[in-house]
Amino acid sequence: MPKSSVEEIRARFDQDVERFSNLTIGQTTTVDSTLILELVTQAAAASNPDAAQLLDVGCGAGNFTLKLLQSLPDLEVTLVDLSQPMLERAVERIRAVSSGVIHPLQGDIREITFPAGQFDVILAAAVLHHLRGAGQWRLVFTKFLQVLKPGGSVWIVDLVEQSTPAVQALMWDRYGDYLVDFKGPAFRQKVFDYIEEEDTPRPLIFQLDLLREVGFEQVEILHKNNLFAAFGAIKAGKA
Repeated sequence: MPKSSVEEIRARFDQDVERFSNLTIGQTTTVDSTLILELVTQAAAASNPDAAQLLDVGCGAGNFTLKLLQSLPDLEVTLVDLSQPMLERAVERIRAVSSGVIHPLQGDIREITFPAGQFDVILAAAVLHHLRGAGQWRLVFTKFLQVLKPGGSVWIVDLVEQSTPAVQALMWDRYGDYLVDFKGPAFRQKVFDYIEEEDTPRPLIFQLDLLREVGFEQVEILHKNNLFAAFGAIKAGKA
C-alpha cells in the first residue's frame, strides 16, 4: 500500500491542532508522553546550558519548545512544520512566554537548508517516522550534524519499529491495548489506520547506529517503552 504524500500528511495535521496544544498531557498517542517531554528538554538543557539557537523540527503546536524554554528562557527559535495552522499556534503560544526571536518556516526538513553551525540544539519530536527509505534518514541526520554548532545536540522522540517481527507483533498488540484503555477500540483503529497510511518508522538501533555513522560523537538513550523512544546525539565539541 503506498504511503501518504506530504500533502496528505499536511492536510491531516492542519485539522488536528488542538490535540497537539496541551503542554500538560503532551502527545496523547505517545506512551509516556509527559515523561518523555521532560526527559528530552532536561537533557537538552543539561547538554547545552548556554544555548542561544534552537531548531524545532516538526514543531507541531510548540510543546517541546515551550518545555525547553522553562529551562532555557528566551532562546532564538526556528520552528519547522508542514502545517501552517500548527506553526501559527506554536508562535502564538511561544510568544506569550518568551521575548526571544521566533522564525516560523512552513516546509519539509528534507528540503529546507540552513547555514552550517547555526544551532545549539535541535528537537525532532514525532516527525522522523515520515521519512521514506534509508537514504532520507541519512540525509536528515547528516543535515542535523552540519547545522549544529560544535558541541551541539539533537534530541529525538519517535515511534520506532522492533527489529524482530515477533517482538514487533507483541509491542503492536500492547500499544493497541494502551490506546483502548485511553479512548476505546474506535480510537485504536483510528490511530492504527493513520500509522499504516503515513508512517515508516525505523528501529531505535538503526537510528543510533546511523547517528554515529554520519559523525555524531556520542549517542544517548533517554527512554524506551513499547514502540516509543527518546534519544539524542551530541556533536564533537570545540578543540
